[in-house]
Amino acid sequence: MIKTYDSVKLYDSGVYLVDGKEIVKANEKDKLSSLVENVPSIEEAKRGTIAYSILESHNTSDNMDKLKIKFDAMASHDITYVGIIQTAKASGLKKFPIPYVLTNCHNTLCAVGGTINEDDHMFGLSAAKKYGGIYVPPHMAVIHQYMREMMAGCGKMILGSDSHTRYGALGTMAIGEGGGELVKQLLCDTYDIDYPKVVAIYLSGKPHPGVGPQDIALAIIGKVFECGYVKNRVMEFVGPGISNISIDYRNGIDVMTTETTCLTSIWRTDEDTKAYLTAHNRPEDYKELNPAKVTYYDGMVYVNLSEVKPMIALPFHPSNVYEIETLNENLEEILKYTEEEGAKIIDNPNIEFKLRDKIVDGKLRVEQGIIAGCSGGTYSSIMDAASIIKGHSCGNDEFSLSVYPSSQPVMMELVQNGSISELMAAGATIRTAFCGPCFGAGDTPANGMLSIRHVTRNFPNREGSKPGKGQISSVALMDARSIAATAANGGILTPATALDIEYKEQEIKFNPTSYENRVYNGFKIYQDNELKYGPNIKDWPEMSPLTENILMKVSSLIEDLVTTTDELIPSGETSSYRSNPLGLAEFTLSRRDPKYVERAKAVNKLEKARVEGVDPTTIDTDLEEVFNKIRTIAGNENVNALDTGLGSVVYAVKPGDGSAREQAASCQRVLGGIANIAKEYATKRYRSNLMNWGMIPFLLDEAPVFEVDDYIYVPNIKNILDGDITKIPAYVIGKEVKEFNLHIADMTPDERKIVKAGCLINFNRNKMK
Repeated sequence: MIKTYDSVKLYDSGVYLVDGKEIVKANEKDKLSSLVENVPSIEEAKRGTIAYSILESHNTSDNMDKLKIKFDAMASHDITYVGIIQTAKASGLKKFPIPYVLTNCHNTLCAVGGTINEDDHMFGLSAAKKYGGIYVPPHMAVIHQYMREMMAGCGKMILGSDSHTRYGALGTMAIGEGGGELVKQLLCDTYDIDYPKVVAIYLSGKPHPGVGPQDIALAIIGKVFECGYVKNRVMEFVGPGISNISIDYRNGIDVMTTETTCLTSIWRTDEDTKAYLTAHNRPEDYKELNPAKVTYYDGMVYVNLSEVKPMIALPFHPSNVYEIETLNENLEEILKYTEEEGAKIIDNPNIEFKLRDKIVDGKLRVEQGIIAGCSGGTYSSIMDAASIIKGHSCGNDEFSLSVYPSSQPVMMELVQNGSISELMAAGATIRTAFCGPCFGAGDTPANGMLSIRHVTRNFPNREGSKPGKGQISSVALMDARSIAATAANGGILTPATALDIEYKEQEIKFNPTSYENRVYNGFKIYQDNELKYGPNIKDWPEMSPLTENILMKVSSLIEDLVTTTDELIPSGETSSYRSNPLGLAEFTLSRRDPKYVERAKAVNKLEKARVEGVDPTTIDTDLEEVFNKIRTIAGNENVNALDTGLGSVVYAVKPGDGSAREQAASCQRVLGGIANIAKEYATKRYRSNLMNWGMIPFLLDEAPVFEVDDYIYVPNIKNILDGDITKIPAYVIGKEVKEFNLHIADMTPDERKIVKAGCLINFNRNKMK
């Protein structure tokens, strides 16, 4: 399929970077010697990265290979902070030890569930007062824009419970993780990881007018995602091209690095960084960050900004990338291929996924455009969109355009300079700061429609459609500039470079008055108040500790190449149950395997009986035969059902791409999940979520030798977690007993203890005893 573009190239080996500009491949030692008098070793040169200096300054261990990180600040939004604070409270939380920002940008405009959204917000405000936090009310800012404006700074590290926690363009290494990792920081524990590999993202040249940050980001994602080039690595942005793009532009690229599956990102800083922080009343947060004179990187992504053209990521992934002009020249072929691949992902014979019906007179007509959130709602993107659409009309037919500025201060500046009026005059609607278009809680298109959006993701049904009710709509990702050009052209897909536009000069301005008047800033202020609980806010159910032997029932088997967190637990309207663990769990795998919940509950019923001292074989007589077969395994002759932990297990080839929401794991756990089995895990954060919720992250290199409803018996697992986890004997208990081997990637000592305790809450309670 036609996807070729030459603006991004990957190096097939490590590289040296000399003086921040000269690239030398690892095997070109003669060239390096001609440039440098004293050539350092690779290990010495690796310490020259910006990433190394920041990680070293935040590492509390004496070993840079085994990092124990403490962060400078944290951030959560209203899908995640209730669960995090509930978990920390159950674990002994007394106060927030570092600045912790609670934003309300996800469940603000959702007209579902009665009082539950505002109940959660009042819980958040009461927690900020009690424990000393920072509370950003609804409509004031999306989480990442607030952190850019008020918290990020050069050399800092920030942890967030949102996958797009990225402030590298401001010199901050920011990491998005599941809530369990934030709980650890709240309890003054550490974020434990092996020292990551660091890949240089070398920017050269200068973007053409009309090419925006989303175009650059999609060009990179399209090259690196499938091959895993930067998976769980640090992306370090270097090169002279950085100085040719503004900080706001850099922020727009940086936030999308999450879609590469990297661990985090960092950029070299310059006078533009200083100007941004100074304009935001924080000049003290600036310092120059540059790689050393000779720096070694584990790989390099070379991006020629001058060659990047307007891009589009077709459904159903940000990596499904084409140049817009290539798509327009090959509409029939590319859309046919996208329909075929999309149908495989949807996997529903009752739904017909169509895109070619949008070809009108040889051109692609779309029905909706949205510019929003931490990626699209930036000041510069909306300013340029207004310049493009000025004097044009969105039309009064199907096509509509909605614009969500990312914060009240951004909105105030856009109002003052007239950009909002120009957008409104063209027929665009202006909304307050909200993340809904990113995760399916706002602007859901009509059935069968295609929406073009400058947001972060375009996974299946993430725009809000419900396949269980026969609905299908879809999203293509584009830059705000080309979305505005398409709007100006009546909904006909148009790259912004096709128009001759005079763009407004953009000066960095920031008016914090709205924050000063509305944001509760209570860091280090502790009030003696009770937490406010709405009727939907429920405590976590009790979870059993790991037993010596476990018996797992296969409750779902997914053989797709990648399984996203959206498939594990759908986003959108289902998130209205975010503060009710058992209520939300009812939706687990509902779009991918609707019978999973029923299967998992049946196993969980048996485990609950076992915990209460009731022999589960007296409830499920088929289980007696399973244990009879287990007793034929050498060394297991005396195994009994009362001492063997029962739980469900999900198999997926590569689960966890997407959101940092720990609910993708916790929902499995509260239904009695005991493990996942995978060929690999798409992200570190999903694997961490499994362990923090007491589930074992098994790996299986071969194709599964089991089916749904088969039992898998793993003896001696508790002892195994104390030692060698590279080869773990397991047995399929089906018509016959089949032995096979599982394994687990390296786990820290605490991760092993958490899994054995049954979850992070149990682990922390045990420490308090």
